[in-house]
Amino acid sequence: MKVRKTIKTRRAEAGIALLISIFVLLLISVVAIALIVSSGTESALAGNYRSSTGVYYAALSGLEEARGRLLAKNPSSFKNTDGSFLPAPGTTLPIGSVAYVLNPGPTEATGSILTTYPDTEYDNEFNPGALAAATVTTTASVWNRSPLDSLNVPGPLYKWVRINAVSEKSLNLDVDADTVADSTTPLYYDGSLSRFSNSSSAGPQVLEITSLAALPNGSQKLLQYLVTSSLIPLPPLLAALTLASSSGNGVAFSPPDSNASYYVKGNDQDCNGNPVGGSAFPAVGVFTNPDITAVKTGGNGGAGIQPPSMRSFYTGLSPAPDVENIGSLFPAALQTPSQLNALAQTIIQSADAVVPAGSAGTQTAFMDSLNMSPSNMMTVVRNGDLDLTHWGNTGYGLLLVTGNFTMDPDNGWRGIILVIGKGKINNTDDHGHREIDGAVFVAKTRNSSGVALPDPNLGAATVIFSDDMEGNGIRYSSCWIQKAQPMGSYKVLSFHEIPQ
Repeated sequence: MKVRKTIKTRRAEAGIALLISIFVLLLISVVAIALIVSSGTESALAGNYRSSTGVYYAALSGLEEARGRLLAKNPSSFKNTDGSFLPAPGTTLPIGSVAYVLNPGPTEATGSILTTYPDTEYDNEFNPGALAAATVTTTASVWNRSPLDSLNVPGPLYKWVRINAVSEKSLNLDVDADTVADSTTPLYYDGSLSRFSNSSSAGPQVLEITSLAALPNGSQKLLQYLVTSSLIPLPPLLAALTLASSSGNGVAFSPPDSNASYYVKGNDQDCNGNPVGGSAFPAVGVFTNPDITAVKTGGNGGAGIQPPSMRSFYTGLSPAPDVENIGSLFPAALQTPSQLNALAQTIIQSADAVVPAGSAGTQTAFMDSLNMSPSNMMTVVRNGDLDLTHWGNTGYGLLLVTGNFTMDPDNGWRGIILVIGKGKINNTDDHGHREIDGAVFVAKTRNSSGVALPDPNLGAATVIFSDDMEGNGIRYSSCWIQKAQPMGSYKVLSFHEIPQ
């Protein structure tokens, strides 16, 4: 009986192992399939991430190339590689002028880039048909110029970068607080108030940079910057000629006394020499009351404005001779040697050109080689003495001299002259009839050996010319001053991705 029961039990359990095996195999198969699906999904996600990241950084590289090439001192700047691509630095880019940097791949034609990859975003911002009516200029990317075009390494895969001006209307931003974003004038950036403005006097222009990148797999990305140039801070130019000093270190001033054509005028004028209505500055600005007397009648080794009949040639904000104490209007932080020396170093680091040491012939030849003009304003530095005797030419931009500045009456300048260091201007040649339009600032922050003076007192600024020197003097011009402002990098005001 027990044997029969055991046999029956075994027959009832027959096939259980097979079912368990099938179930285990089924479970393993499900897990395997899940792993395969998961792996495929992760691979797809990784691929999408790589594609998304790649196209993002390709577009970003286009933005950064354009931002870097806007800076004139960059060897690959638009100014140096294609002077007609954008207006000269300091000149407003008008609404309706559109500049494209083209970056075709090895198998793509430059002329077809804007057709293959059309720019539809411009019309979205400036109304339909705006791009067709725009003035368009194009230039090649650095990857399509020598020497990078000869490399076997592919560049970033952006296709084009657009540079254009912006307005209230294009940004849909009410700048002038009239409750309507309707103005179509270019926008500027007021750095002191961190806001946009419709007025060109507020600060540098705001530019829009837009970059489109496209990968072979069809991925595209459109990124956009708003940028503006960051101006290097300068001492406020509150007079046609500023002679900085501290109490007890009086300035010395001796202009030519037999030249009826030598004027120092604080009456503001534009870049064409026309008066700017309602705008005037002192002819000569000083920091202490005793220096007013020293400039007018002499002292501290200077003869002053002589003979008295010449004093009527110094006009500006107040009756002639217009020599005023502007010390209270000048930032106290810039009335010490260390602060002015630090400012000078900042300018030196951002200079477009540094004049070499040497004879007057060497230095004037270098100045000629710069080819300065109203459309080629430069920041020029001489870290030491500068002698421009017999340089019969006119410079444009900002000139910084940290040593003694020997000028010539046949030297002209449109912009700003800063003599910060040894703080001395003189002449050796008497002949010539050019003038300075803008402003001149002289401060003694170093001794005759070039060693920095200790804070807090400035030394005695000195301007001594020979009695018979010719030349036409100094005319204050806010227009040339603004054009001469040295620029640092272009800073990013906003950054965003544009959905496509």
